[in-house]
Amino acid sequence: MSVCTQVLVDALKTVKDPELDNDLISLQMVKDLACSEKGEVSLTVVLTTPACPLKEQIESDVRRALMRVRGVKKVTVTMTAETSDGTVPAECSGGAEASGKNPMHPTPAGPGAEKVRNIIGVSSGKGGVGKSTVAVNLACALAKLGARVGLLDADFHGPNIPIMLGLGGVIPEITQGKQANGEPIDMIVPVERDGVKVVSISFFIKEDEPVIWRGPMLHSALNQFMHQVDWGELDYLVVDMPPGTGDIQISLIQTARLTGVIHVTTPQSVSVLDVAKGVALFKSQGIAQLGVIENMSYFISPATHEKTFIFGQGGGRQLAEKFGIPFLGEIPLEVDIRVGGDTGNPVVLASPDSAAGQAFISIAKCMAAAISVANVSRRGGSCEHD
Repeated sequence: MSVCTQVLVDALKTVKDPELDNDLISLQMVKDLACSEKGEVSLTVVLTTPACPLKEQIESDVRRALMRVRGVKKVTVTMTAETSDGTVPAECSGGAEASGKNPMHPTPAGPGAEKVRNIIGVSSGKGGVGKSTVAVNLACALAKLGARVGLLDADFHGPNIPIMLGLGGVIPEITQGKQANGEPIDMIVPVERDGVKVVSISFFIKEDEPVIWRGPMLHSALNQFMHQVDWGELDYLVVDMPPGTGDIQISLIQTARLTGVIHVTTPQSVSVLDVAKGVALFKSQGIAQLGVIENMSYFISPATHEKTFIFGQGGGRQLAEKFGIPFLGEIPLEVDIRVGGDTGNPVVLASPDSAAGQAFISIAKCMAAAISVANVSRRGGSCEHD
């Protein structure tokens, strides 16, 4: 005797996505639910990101809930993912955040970025905190977890991303695409490394050539990199911004449909104070605050295996608590991180099982979860950013 599908649905309504705080049926995360005459149930659970940190827990909860149903003998669960995006439904109303716009009226995504689901800014209040290193390793970690990832080096005055990925001296191809009106347009083909599509101004200038540009030229270059790059279908486009709260930050808000921003800091007070200014800028423009990452949190002695908090302790967490935004995690101070950046072999790829590698992978999962929460929140009626 087969089990009624509605009974199975009711059982699945008891299973919640812990991050999204709603049940799988309401979130439309269940597909292809079926049950045979022998009581063999099969279904597909569609997660909101391939980097979901709670994948195993959700699968276990699904099996447990269905096996409690009378008549069910076997449960086969297929776990897949369809990354949620930052698009806000038209029916949302009530202000800049609710409408998916901000007071600076960002330009709609052009032909290059139209298939990018989420654009994530990586920000820091000051230089020297390892922001670019964090951006590179997070992009590589997301790709390792199965996401389609792009990495845009928007730190035009210090474009180091290609060196960190071993792509120095590479020149991207140029192809021809079409604008919305059918007119031809030159498109840059990103350079790919380990599943990450990369574009940087350093691909187009000499190694020792400075970028002496003012605001209008920076805005034009960023606009071109957003809309005249053949990014294709991406789950995440990670944008490494310059430190501070200057022209590039303003242009990114104007040019892109930002899903949100993460803030990189070190523990010491001077870094935390500068990051607070960045939080205030993006918050004032209705951009979601996805979280704070603390870099160089501690050093682990190879001899004693004890932690030494060289730059102080807890600054990043305290900053996140002060502004009511997620704290995504701590990254230790390790030689392997520096070596990876200098040799073009990021620690996530070269030493994924190291303390630093595992920290980046864990943080990438937490960041993906924060993005899903922000997107579902925008779609779910509140239409508000954190």
